[in-house]
Amino acid sequence: MNLISVNGMSVGYGANTVLRNVSLSIQPGEIVTIVGPNGSGKTTLLRALIGAVQPASGEIVRAPDLRIGYVPQKLHIDPTLPITVERFLRLPGGPSKADCRQALEQAGVPNLSQRQMSSLSGGQFQRVLLARALIEKPDLLLLDEATQGLDQPGSAAFYLQIERVRQSTGCAVLMISHELHVVMSASDRVICLNGHVCCEGTPEIVSAAPEYRALFGTGTGGALALYRHEHDHAHDESCDHDHPHHDHTKKTEAAE
Repeated sequence: MNLISVNGMSVGYGANTVLRNVSLSIQPGEIVTIVGPNGSGKTTLLRALIGAVQPASGEIVRAPDLRIGYVPQKLHIDPTLPITVERFLRLPGGPSKADCRQALEQAGVPNLSQRQMSSLSGGQFQRVLLARALIEKPDLLLLDEATQGLDQPGSAAFYLQIERVRQSTGCAVLMISHELHVVMSASDRVICLNGHVCCEGTPEIVSAAPEYRALFGTGTGGALALYRHEHDHAHDESCDHDHPHHDHTKKTEAAE
């Protein structure tokens, strides 16, 4: 049984249709990565899955009693606010101290409970957000570019921890990522979104597709080419087009 199924869903803001006729499903225990250009509707899709936005048409079918954990791109906390990690995790007062300890261990930062939130590094902060999502013991973990702002070693360590979480808890993971190495190494399936589902498949199938090789190439040059891809091609159901979009200007300048 699918944890969640999206059937022919369209979502719009006013006259602007962001997602149209999107269908996908997430099965227990799998890691699925969504890729696509900036403005392709990735975050809107996650917001629809957690019920923050309502579809204009189509439906979202959730398994009975489905528990969802959500790790946002970022969360701003006033640096002058004196609040420990444990107190942050216990807001608004539900989880026990034992729940917090277990979640921090699962997130790979068991010794942070008494640290001030304002003193955490970027990587530690994201681990605490992961712990907060894990407190509810989710069946499905949603991550919206959770490594944004982290360096490559920090990102790699974070996604390795996500794999450990999947192994230890059995939860499914649906994540948005702009990092090609993550897509290829940490996913069971890849879904390319550009207002609609362009194509999807396993990383092995995707990386072997001639269209993919023509688009990305190999080595650093191919990776940099990602930032120049305009996603204006005709779609072929047999290929996937992974399009990182974060920090477009800087990466493009670096390529030149």
